[in-house]
Amino acid sequence: MRLWTEDIPALEACMDCRYEAEPIEGVFLDIIRGQAEKTAADTANWLYHTFWFLVRKADRVVVGSADFKNVPNDRGEVEIGYGLGEAFEHSGYMTECVKAMCRWGLRQPGVSHIIAETEPNNPASEAVLRRCGFELYRQTETKWWRLAQ
Repeated sequence: MRLWTEDIPALEACMDCRYEAEPIEGVFLDIIRGQAEKTAADTANWLYHTFWFLVRKADRVVVGSADFKNVPNDRGEVEIGYGLGEAFEHSGYMTECVKAMCRWGLRQPGVSHIIAETEPNNPASEAVLRRCGFELYRQTETKWWRLAQ
């Protein structure tokens, strides 16, 4: 994650890939750094604190990323987050990714629900969640979605 936030060319060389996903800036940069701190502090649960790259097999292009935002809470919920490079939207990559994350997550001990938060005007993200079987369960300033086992 350090290379991702500090040296994209070194990351590309290390992973033999080309990074074309979402820009690493602003709030997103803060989120990545926060996850890196959680990973360092909680090495036993690093899978819940790291990011996963979506790498297109045909040309080794990183098209997006996804993460679990923390360990499961006391209600068995674990939250996911995800993003794509703009050029790769509406291609099915994120739906495939979210389905895979949910399959894995729901098989983990202590996980009974996968949850996700969307901004009020993000129909693309809402469509991904609906295609993956999520249901809207709460709406405040943002929308909260849940997928049960």
